[in-house]
Amino acid sequence: MARLIKETPILYGEEARLFELRAANVKPLPKEKRDKILADYEFMRKRGVNCTF
Repeated sequence: MARLIKETPILYGEEARLFELRAANVKPLPKEKRDKILADYEFMRKRGVNCTF
């Protein structure tokens, strides 16, 4: 049986300001790290593991 999903909390004040600041200044992953993540994903996918993310 499925569990209920909680509502997403609404941010106010300083938390909201910091969230917007962090969302506007996202740093991309280095190419080496991104390639490693993709290689790990492909490895698991070929093994038949359910990787849906």
